[in-house]
Amino acid sequence: MKTKSLFISAAEANAGMLLVSMGMMEVLKRNLYRVAFFRPIIANSEKQDRDIEFMIGHFDLDIEYEQSYGFDIEYVENMIANNKIKILINQLIEKFKALEDEYDFVLCEGIRLSYLSANLPYDLNMKIAQNFSSPFINVISAKDESAKEVYESILIENEKLVSQGGTHFATFVNRLSKEQKEFLEEKLQHYNYTTFMLDEVEELGLVSIEDVLESLGAKPLLLADKDHTRSIRGVKVAALSLDNFLDHIEDDDLVIVPADRSDIILGLLGALYSKNYPNISCIVFPFDMRAHPNIKKLVEGLEDFNLPVLSVDDDTYQTAKKISHIRSRIRSNSDRKIALALGLFHSSVDVTFIEQKIQTTQSDVMTPLMFEYKLFALAAANKKKIVLPESNDERILRAAEIILHRGVAEIILIGEEEKVKETYLRLGLDLSEAEIIDHCNSELMREFVEYFYEMRKAKGLTREAAHDAMLHVNYFATMMVELGYADGMVSGAIHSTGDTIRPALQIIKTQKGVEIVSSVFFMCLDTKVLVYGDCAVNQDPSAEELAQIALSSAKTAAAFGIEPKVAMLSYSTGESGSGADVEKVRQATKIVQQKDPQLLIEGPIQYDAAVNKLVAQKKLPNSKVAGEANVFIFPDLNTGNNTYKAVQRSSNAVAIGPVLQGLRKPINDLSRGCLVADIVNTVAITAIQAGR
Repeated sequence: MKTKSLFISAAEANAGMLLVSMGMMEVLKRNLYRVAFFRPIIANSEKQDRDIEFMIGHFDLDIEYEQSYGFDIEYVENMIANNKIKILINQLIEKFKALEDEYDFVLCEGIRLSYLSANLPYDLNMKIAQNFSSPFINVISAKDESAKEVYESILIENEKLVSQGGTHFATFVNRLSKEQKEFLEEKLQHYNYTTFMLDEVEELGLVSIEDVLESLGAKPLLLADKDHTRSIRGVKVAALSLDNFLDHIEDDDLVIVPADRSDIILGLLGALYSKNYPNISCIVFPFDMRAHPNIKKLVEGLEDFNLPVLSVDDDTYQTAKKISHIRSRIRSNSDRKIALALGLFHSSVDVTFIEQKIQTTQSDVMTPLMFEYKLFALAAANKKKIVLPESNDERILRAAEIILHRGVAEIILIGEEEKVKETYLRLGLDLSEAEIIDHCNSELMREFVEYFYEMRKAKGLTREAAHDAMLHVNYFATMMVELGYADGMVSGAIHSTGDTIRPALQIIKTQKGVEIVSSVFFMCLDTKVLVYGDCAVNQDPSAEELAQIALSSAKTAAAFGIEPKVAMLSYSTGESGSGADVEKVRQATKIVQQKDPQLLIEGPIQYDAAVNKLVAQKKLPNSKVAGEANVFIFPDLNTGNNTYKAVQRSSNAVAIGPVLQGLRKPINDLSRGCLVADIVNTVAITAIQAGR
């Protein structure tokens, strides 16, 4: 029988227990609607537990904070000291069972054993897991251990679990070096228990500016919201002259410098804008000092200034000492670390194996998070190369980093390599895995120009005009897709829809049997995902074009795991109405039925009859679509565009798109007001389209 709960535990700090909890929760949340997170013991009931706070916030769990923990350490140790361990266990079981009855799955996370009395004759986490009937996941850190010591720890932990009557689910060994991993893989191949190995990823252990703000009580003097999560690789104290100090700064350094050292400050500002020096992460002024007004005035006049400046009350020595003791945290706004952590988990773990061992019976419910996780999983399973021509937009660079960290796709950026690198380093990003192509000086230019010229010379295109076209980033990127140098393209953050679609129509062209390019939005409501088409491209399609939009939209829905039930929308249902607009929809429906008799489709139909079963029973009682439609085809752009925006704004739905359909190869358009998350989702969708 499959389990409905798991218990995750680690004996030491920084072993990676939260990382494993995150990975397991994402596996659960992409399959199950209601998942609970529970910590039987927390450090202090007077303060918010950080892991609970993160898990509820990031995964949007439908659970109250007070339901997510049992008791604090003080209460637990008092019960144990008074020989009331059985009462304590029963109290915890009662709280756990209440969650198990209410939720599809309960993911439990133990407390570090170092927090508990060393006199306990047993592992309390294991004892609790045993009484919960929860299979046990133990997390072991390989940091600062020899490969032999890690191997022995694995054997000891598993022997301890067996001796206490627990059920072993898996062991996660985290922070492994290449040599340790090779040693363990050889040693463990003879053992019959599941072990997953996660590499050491340096950035996951790096302190962020948010950590400094919280731990030191630092005051932000210059700090943008996006800079809170910048990583700090080292700490430097400016105790030398400027001439000598500049030789010692490195990328992502935090520099502690008294605010009256204007020479050092000016030198650091110069280094920030110079390609010959590293990009530091932050400046910290000790003694609660402020820079000279003229320095402040100078900084305020700098364009695209991205260097955070903080101040602290302590002196230089105390500040450096305190920073050295700060521990890194993953927070709800730590987009980069979250992407890195989940990317590491999914690249190291057999998720299919885990799903087979846990209770993940899928329901008809599909939340926005579930849909997003499915996008990532589908894209990562068949990784494709996506070209992003708008590398001069900060949102594109931030999205590209997340895509790379999550392992969703390979990325090509179009732009001058030196300039792109300078920009992303100044933003504190890591895009070292992205390929950067300077299209104007690329060796591909001649091939692309000639190909485009041959393709369109019959229409009067000259070689000079073909060359001019390829100087436009969208034309160049589209040609990369056409000739197989990339699998898909995403553009539109700073270009119009026409600028994105026009090259695709001229170069990629439509699929065989498809005469019209159209679009859909995935409308992610609270518990389901609907497909809306066409809300972005075709202004007033004919009946034949509307039929093609319906067929393409149904195909797109099916590609993303949505069994299409198509509603051809109009202002009347069935035979009740008449007029040119209704007749167009009626005719389009008949064309679809002729071309694909197996497709479930209804039209003309009003929106309420399409989504509401009670209305459907009155208006179309024998319909297999009415009341259950999930693909909605709007009669014109005016209706579709206004409807999707009305639904998006009035119901807080997440609208993903527009997703273009009908092209031979995937090209997708972004809204110029898109967010980083929108870009990430669109790249994932494009990668999935390319894989199919």
